[in-house]
Amino acid sequence: MIKLIAITALIFQMKACSAPQPVKEVQNPIPSMEIKEVLSEEKINPSGLDTIILAAGCFWCVEAVFQDLKGVYQVKSGYTGGKTKNPDYHEVCGGMTGHAEALEVLFDPQIISLDQLLEVFWSTHDPTTLNRQGADKGTQYRSAIFYQNEAQKAVAMKSKAEVAAKFWDDPIVTEITKADIFYPAEDYHQNYYKQNSDAGYCQIVIAPKLIKLREKYQGLLKK
Repeated sequence: MIKLIAITALIFQMKACSAPQPVKEVQNPIPSMEIKEVLSEEKINPSGLDTIILAAGCFWCVEAVFQDLKGVYQVKSGYTGGKTKNPDYHEVCGGMTGHAEALEVLFDPQIISLDQLLEVFWSTHDPTTLNRQGADKGTQYRSAIFYQNEAQKAVAMKSKAEVAAKFWDDPIVTEITKADIFYPAEDYHQNYYKQNSDAGYCQIVIAPKLIKLREKYQGLLKK
C-alpha cells in the first residue's frame, strides 16, 4: 500500500505542469512586460540582440535550460500560437486557446548563434512526440519554433532537417511557423525553477534535464 501511494504521488508530481498552479508570493517577481536581464559575467550589447520563441513542453523546463546559456540576455515564459487574446494559464491548460506554452529568448548572436540555441532545443526535449512532452499532454505542450523573419526560418528549417536527426531516429514533428503575438505568462511562472527548485516537479523533471545540459554543453553555459 505504501509503495502504491508513493507511485501515485510521483505521477502527480510529474504532471504538475499540466495542472493550474496557485498564485504564490515570490521574492522579486519579474514584471510581465519588463525586460529582465539574466545575470551573468559576460558583456552583452543590448542594441545587437535578437529574439526567437521556442515551445518544448512545459515552459518551466524550457526556461530553466535557456536562462543558463551564455549570450542569453533575457527569457520570458508565455503563450503564443493561438487565437485567444490575453489568455491566462488556466485557459491555456484547458487546451482550447490554441496557444502553446513557450519561451521568448532574447539573445546576442555575437555570443551564441541561433544554430547553437536550436541544437540545445533539439537535445533537451523530445520533438518526435506530437502534442506531448512526458506526462504533459495537449496542443499547449507541442514542439514549435516561432521565427521572426525569413532568415530565422531558413536556419530553423535547416536545423530541423540536419541537426535534430543527430539526436532522434523518429520523424520530427516540431512545427516551424511565423511568430505572432506573444503573451507573457503570469509573474509566478517567471524564473520558476530558481524560485521553486525544491518543488516535486522541479526535482523530478527539471533537475535531471539541467544535469544533462551541463554535461553536454559546458562550453555554452554562463560562468
